Amino acid sequence: MNKLKKDSNYTNQTFEDIRHIDENGIEYWYARELMKILEYKQWRRFENVIDKARQACENSDISAFEHFANVGKLSKRANNAEVEIKDYKLTRYACYLIAQNGDSRKKVIALAQTYFAVQTRKQEITEREYSELTEDEKRFYQRNLTRKGNYSLNQTAKKAGVKNFDKFHNAGYKGLYNGETADDIAKRKGLRYREDILDNMGSDELIANLFRISQTEQKLKKDNIQSEKEANKTHYNIGKNIREVIAKNGGTMPEDLPTPKKSLKQLEKENEKSLKKK
Repeated sequence: MNKLKKDSNYTNQTFEDIRHIDENGIEYWYARELMKILEYKQWRRFENVIDKARQACENSDISAFEHFANVGKLSKRANNAEVEIKDYKLTRYACYLIAQNGDSRKKVIALAQTYFAVQTRKQEITEREYSELTEDEKRFYQRNLTRKGNYSLNQTAKKAGVKNFDKFHNAGYKGLYNGETADDIAKRKGLRYREDILDNMGSDELIANLFRISQTEQKLKKDNIQSEKEANKTHYNIGKNIREVIAKNGGTMPEDLPTPKKSLKQLEKENEKSLKKK
């Protein structure tokens, strides 16, 4: 990291290096780590930028709570005493707003603005454009939608009383995959420990899961579900209903769809290497 700072050799990979993925496939960044990349030395000054970004978010009628999650971290002092320090768990949109409100004199800020910019094309792609994409491009597109869908579903599920999100998501998988949990799916696909199952699905399988995600969120809201037990039951039933529709239409069951040879994470790394060579 020091070498990057000294040579100002920042690339998109710089921000990828500090990107985190949670157990539900949702990407996020920690404010303390982003602060160092954006060359802020004092947390107090960087938090002022965060406050401006939060305000910009609220002014756009978007909930800042969903994009700037307050989290605490333990930090060791010189005497080995541990104290809790403030930090934020940021979405890509939150990072974009921070970059927009950062010190424009810094070159890294301009790079951050580009990297974190909302990808309008991916959100507004037409049916004709989609049909012209390669299978891997379709996978990237659908994976982006499932990531956003899961994030939104998690927020709705939380309001419905869900605390054990592993159990909640497994309920949906069980319904759609005839009793299989996320771990069962990973084992069947031959994945490594903690490897993301959604990154190892073809576009058709991702579409089935996206439908499960969106329909579950709508049902939780429509029925005003207020208990974890009912939320899990709802997720299972939605998954099962989608499975029944696939069977009724003579479609291929999700567990019978082929697993791509390369994960999306592997493809991203290969694309990054290709860009560096060019």
